[in-house]
Amino acid sequence: MQTLLYSVVFLAAGLISAKAADPTGDWRVADGVASIRVAQCNGSMWGVVVWEKEPGGRDSNNPDVSKKNRPTLAMPILLDMKKKAGADQWEGQVYNAKDGQTYSATITPTGSDQLEIKGCVLGFLCGGETWTRVAPPIPASPVNSMAKGAPKSGTTGAAPAPKTAGTPGAGKKAGVQPQPADPVGDICLLPDIARFAH
Repeated sequence: MQTLLYSVVFLAAGLISAKAADPTGDWRVADGVASIRVAQCNGSMWGVVVWEKEPGGRDSNNPDVSKKNRPTLAMPILLDMKKKAGADQWEGQVYNAKDGQTYSATITPTGSDQLEIKGCVLGFLCGGETWTRVAPPIPASPVNSMAKGAPKSGTTGAAPAPKTAGTPGAGKKAGVQPQPADPVGDICLLPDIARFAH
């Protein structure tokens, strides 16, 4: 009986750590100005902006002139992150819209509700921050529920929109605020990711 109890405890601990190691879902960045949806697209982790505190942002610092006017909503931030052997960590690149530069980066889940992002310039000038989960993990694409045409709001991981002025009394039934439509959906279907993920 004691052996069975130890087996159950070890199995439960393994399941908890496996869940904690899932970086997919929606994450609020450290300064709270955006949420990033992380999803597995054909074996790599990708992340895009799915919510902005101040809507309408543009990628104005991008060194590529053709991208300076692209919206920051649905813009890839985490690029082609590959699982590091023997660790709950993914390596790839991160795009920093604040300076228009792309850096070598790692993402590491630090529990079920935090994701540590570290980026490095020239391999040694490193910085990072911790993101906080705002929506649950999502299945891998292209077989995930969003890719199959399920509704793009609710449990798909849409980050909440900031409160805005609107019609008085709208959305106040039983104290529930209306949920915004998910403007991004399955990030693996976005052209900037789909061309790399196939």
